[in-house]
Amino acid sequence: MWGAAAEPADSYYKVRPECTDVAKTRFKIKPGKTLSVRKWQAAFVQDGSLDIGKTLRRIRRGGIHPSIRGEVWEFLLGCYDPSSTFDEREHIRQRRRKQYASWKEECKKMFPVIGSGSFITAPVVTENGQPNLDPLVLQEINLGTNSNGSIFFKKLTSRGPLDKKVVQWLLSLHQIGLDVNRTDRSLEFYEKKENMSKLWDILSVYAWIDQDVGYCQGMSDLCSPMIVLLEDEADSFFCFERLMRRLRGNFRCTGRSVGVEAQLTHLSSITQVMDPKLHQHLDKLGGGDYLFAIRMLMVQFRREFSFCDSLYLWEMMWALEYDPDLFHVYEAHQCGSEKTEVPNGKPKSMRQCGKYERQNMRNGGKTAEGPLPISVFLVASVLKDKSYKLMTEARGLDDVVKILNDMSGNLDAKKTCSGAIKIHKKYLRKAKK
Repeated sequence: MWGAAAEPADSYYKVRPECTDVAKTRFKIKPGKTLSVRKWQAAFVQDGSLDIGKTLRRIRRGGIHPSIRGEVWEFLLGCYDPSSTFDEREHIRQRRRKQYASWKEECKKMFPVIGSGSFITAPVVTENGQPNLDPLVLQEINLGTNSNGSIFFKKLTSRGPLDKKVVQWLLSLHQIGLDVNRTDRSLEFYEKKENMSKLWDILSVYAWIDQDVGYCQGMSDLCSPMIVLLEDEADSFFCFERLMRRLRGNFRCTGRSVGVEAQLTHLSSITQVMDPKLHQHLDKLGGGDYLFAIRMLMVQFRREFSFCDSLYLWEMMWALEYDPDLFHVYEAHQCGSEKTEVPNGKPKSMRQCGKYERQNMRNGGKTAEGPLPISVFLVASVLKDKSYKLMTEARGLDDVVKILNDMSGNLDAKKTCSGAIKIHKKYLRKAKK
């Protein structure tokens, strides 16, 4: 209702009372601006197809109401085609749930703690695939009064040496557990061990099916919101898997580099064009490689915003970047692959694209690897906003890091997105000259 007071969103993501140092949430549910339940339902026609263009505009104006955030995200992330019917989406949903159950069962046969409601934090095998018989490990693997960790290891090795892929996967499980223990622990949601276990299960299954990348630190921060927003574990998994289609290149490592370094190189180029004095200053301090910005790109600003505000930022980013071909691109390629160009077909409608995507289409804003993600321009927007402080107060890289860390909880998500769009537009114009 127009004129009604804005409603705080904190009640939807309750923080444990003892956690007093958590950043305050700026996002508020604004009647007439935030995508409400009523507006969301009204965006569907009778057969179930969605007016995605109208939905994107509403999200950009005021975000998504927390009560429908999960189901809206499924469209933003390309889990479903907005032109699909209710029946078609239900068929896809059930097919994916069966697929996830199959993958999870495959993992459970290799390591029975998967799906048990528990998780591990100690390595179960050595680098050469030998069982780790440490008492702590045996205790964590103990799945009941009649279960024994040493029996599990005998079964595991009864068929001879373990395959290298299995060893690599088993080695990742305790690291996932350690990260689960640290992820969003200020939320009451994660006081329940079954929710922590669900996060561990999803990340463990993903590490198995995407063996090129496996598990890397930071992925738990990306997956956690999916667990909070979607009740069904398989639905959460596929939302996370779709997000990783965008971001897995950041986590891919070679002997010489980390995937995210390509984005840092582009960030350097953008800053050099948009704010040459700042770039020169950062370069003089030894920060010309922009490694100080790596965390923002790897976990998509999860540490710079409160939990709720980071969700608001993400959905605005995805609404701005939205490409109606996403669903078909992802369906054409198996899990554990990245976004690639959709096969030639009918041209996409500009009206169904996000504002950032439309700018790229009009101005040819693509590199050899495809369009730059909006997150690179978000970092450029943050640096521009902090330019004066960085120029006058930073006397070394430690100062740069401190200034950027001090802004945690003090950033405005909508303002940052608006700044990113402006920089993107100006950069495309200047790059053409």
